[in-house]
Amino acid sequence: MVMMLLGLFVFLGIHVVGSFRGLRAQLIGRLGEGPYKGFFSLVATGGLLLTAYGFALWRASGSAVIWTPPAGMRHLTLLLMLLACICAVAAYVPSHIKAVLKHPLLVAVKTWALAHLLANGDAASMVLFGAVLAWAVYLRIAAKRRGAPLPVAPKNYAGDALAVGGGLVLYAALAYLFHPYVIGVPVL
Repeated sequence: MVMMLLGLFVFLGIHVVGSFRGLRAQLIGRLGEGPYKGFFSLVATGGLLLTAYGFALWRASGSAVIWTPPAGMRHLTLLLMLLACICAVAAYVPSHIKAVLKHPLLVAVKTWALAHLLANGDAASMVLFGAVLAWAVYLRIAAKRRGAPLPVAPKNYAGDALAVGGGLVLYAALAYLFHPYVIGVPVL
């Protein structure tokens, strides 16, 4: 449990620091943009790895069950994950989806966290996915308050087709490869 909490603190903490634009600008001014990004990436990756390893240890040691999700939640989770994958890809492609959602990667993270909260009732899952959901909500509010520039919809729908197609590929990769072989839990 402690390792996962430390990892969450490091991973989410470095992202929260980056959301304070004044502090971020000072750090970039002192370190330079390249070293700042390198340090940020190194710390975030370390936090992510600590979180994943700590989560696996906590669940393997018998994380307390807080609630038992009904069977239907599994189907809802699969649907929400499809939407999350499309949103994640839309974050990197100029599209109407990106223009409507404004911050599609944050929508993807929030959808991913909510979907996993609905499908898992153990304490480790509740802490992990609840913390990530709260963090993504905070980042969305911070982005709105600082007036981050919003994406503009392109004239055609090629980006939307690419986001949906890429989202389907990402979904298949996560469901058929990543989840069963890396996480150890088959979803389909």
